[in-house]
Amino acid sequence: MEKQDKIYIAGHRGMVGSAIVRRLQKDGFNNIVARTSSELDLKDQAAVRDFFQKEKPDHVVLAAAKVGGIQANNTYRAQFIYENLMIQNNVIHQSYENGVKRLLFLGSSCIYPKLAPQPLKEESLLTGLLEETNEPYAIAKIAGIKMVESYRRQYGCDYISAMPTNLYGPNDNYDLKNSHVMPALIRKFHAAKKEGAPNVEVWGTGSPMREFLHVDDLADACFFLLQNYHDELFVNIGTGTDLTIKALAELIQDIVGFEGELKWDTSKPDGTPRKLMDVSRLHNMGWKHKIELRDGITEVYKAFKKYEGAKV
Repeated sequence: MEKQDKIYIAGHRGMVGSAIVRRLQKDGFNNIVARTSSELDLKDQAAVRDFFQKEKPDHVVLAAAKVGGIQANNTYRAQFIYENLMIQNNVIHQSYENGVKRLLFLGSSCIYPKLAPQPLKEESLLTGLLEETNEPYAIAKIAGIKMVESYRRQYGCDYISAMPTNLYGPNDNYDLKNSHVMPALIRKFHAAKKEGAPNVEVWGTGSPMREFLHVDDLADACFFLLQNYHDELFVNIGTGTDLTIKALAELIQDIVGFEGELKWDTSKPDGTPRKLMDVSRLHNMGWKHKIELRDGITEVYKAFKKYEGAKV
């Protein structure tokens, strides 16, 4: 990529997209095109076609998606598959139609089979059944990977895909109905501490293991891949280490300073037992994460307190 190249970031106001914008600007890539969802509905084929014909971006990062936690994935199954398929189809196809040089499609670790061998290697894709609660979202993301792969094979497009692990960081979603586990726990512990509550309820058994990557590290990895990676196989992005949800809850409890008890609601789903990414391919290319989990959560909690204070 050259500094003057026009780069379209789809989903620039989300946690991932905004981090990628910050990372590009840090290295002097300021010719960035962005549209809010009210300005450009990526589900609208004609609108996306008109946008690409007018703007003619050199590079595209597809970070726009309909996302959420276990409950949102399971509740809004039709929306998750329809909206993600439409967004991907429109952006990838119009990138090809309008001569985009490089495209990076971002998926999710939920593409892997529920019981795939751990850590999850890229080659495990489509070797088994998916986790039921987020199957529609996972199928949409798998379709995106295969679309990128197919446009490479048929048309010679230099398009790539990357699969991040669980993310956290600035611009996360703290809505308790639709958020992922970490922002939900931060909000719950903060509210319990403020209200002097005796306990905090946490979903599931606490036994599932999860890996967490700071979104600024993800953005750095995406920048690295756009500059250096040109192969067909998608790339896992993560830390290569994980911990139980129980250990995560206790870590957040300690950072927030909540002194009450944890109550586990075992009637709620655990989801996939473990989702650790094998990141050896990315490590072998020369990239590794920089932000450790305790440090990252501490910074996120500081920002959350400021945000909460500003609302009062």
